[in-house]
Amino acid sequence: MDKLRVMTIFGTRPEAIKMAPLVKELERREGIESLCCVTAQHRQMLDSVLSIFGIVPRFDLDIMEPSQTLSTITSKCLLGLEKVFQEVRPDLVLVHGDTSTTFAGALAAFYQQVAVGHVEAGLRTWDRYSPFPEEMNRSMVGRLAELHFCPTRANRRNLAAEGIEKGVFVTGNTVIDALQTTVAEGFTFAEDVLNTLDYRGKKVILVTCHRRENYGRPMEDIMSALAHIARTHPEAELVYPVHLSPVVQECARRHLEGMENVRLIAPLDVEEMHNLMARSYLVMTDSGGLQEEAPALGKPVLVLRKETERPEAVQAGTVKLAGVEYDAIVSMADELLNDPAAYAEMAHAVNPYGDGRACRRIADAILYHFGRTDRPPEVFEG
Repeated sequence: MDKLRVMTIFGTRPEAIKMAPLVKELERREGIESLCCVTAQHRQMLDSVLSIFGIVPRFDLDIMEPSQTLSTITSKCLLGLEKVFQEVRPDLVLVHGDTSTTFAGALAAFYQQVAVGHVEAGLRTWDRYSPFPEEMNRSMVGRLAELHFCPTRANRRNLAAEGIEKGVFVTGNTVIDALQTTVAEGFTFAEDVLNTLDYRGKKVILVTCHRRENYGRPMEDIMSALAHIARTHPEAELVYPVHLSPVVQECARRHLEGMENVRLIAPLDVEEMHNLMARSYLVMTDSGGLQEEAPALGKPVLVLRKETERPEAVQAGTVKLAGVEYDAIVSMADELLNDPAAYAEMAHAVNPYGDGRACRRIADAILYHFGRTDRPPEVFEG
């Protein structure tokens, strides 16, 4: 019997981090021919992940350009993927999450009548403009996909509420699989300041803030709150890998540059980010992925957003929704820095996102769906 041709498509660093362990799992399966295609929606940050995981894409669209818009990303992906599908007719295309590459990849496959599998399916905020454009991207991919790989049972319920119940599998999140590759006790950072931080004597706070919906007043309040936390907690050390966006760079530097216990550094690759997170006391972020990764490492998370499409962690107690207003952010950070019991309650809560076997379940589900095995995949019960 011919091997199943399974093509993974991704283009940004967050997608690459979560798809890389799945690419490696597909490569190990005898019944699957694994084909990797990258759009390079993010070029430099994507390449670092490919290098770390030892992945050489079969196809590279290399679409990134200065000042690219959502329209240029989507149109270039559609045109490039059309040529790829004409050259290689896959049995299944796998896309991840909610980026413009994700939506364009699913749509391009649909136009060629190729089956689509959606990794990290079923996340919803139910607000089409927050996060933007991710909420609509993932919702539309949900209509295009035949297979839906949900990290949690709550994600499956979200799909069921939209009438999607066939081809749905609960697998856990592949990012937990990735952490098993990247985190190492004796890790040495390329950014030397990270090698010299006092992780035992200081409460290191890892900060990220970059989302479009936080531009303007929300970001001003977030940065003001971070500055206040740094001033009033000399025992803390804030480490902020600042996103390359000029908007983010200007705001972060205006509020935080020059403060003695704030380190504004360049963006980190996946290994450095995961290992910094593992050594940190607390994570404050508007990122989606860090809400899943940090709890797996026993780190409390304050989410700098108005809502989260990952309510499981809030319910489990590993994450708190701090929002984007100054007073709430300061109050929640103060509690975790001042109250050991409140900190321990979050740090020791059970991570609801996975057990490191998500990629195995996804590969099993693919073989089961295509009739290559009679055994249904294991269900993640977290």
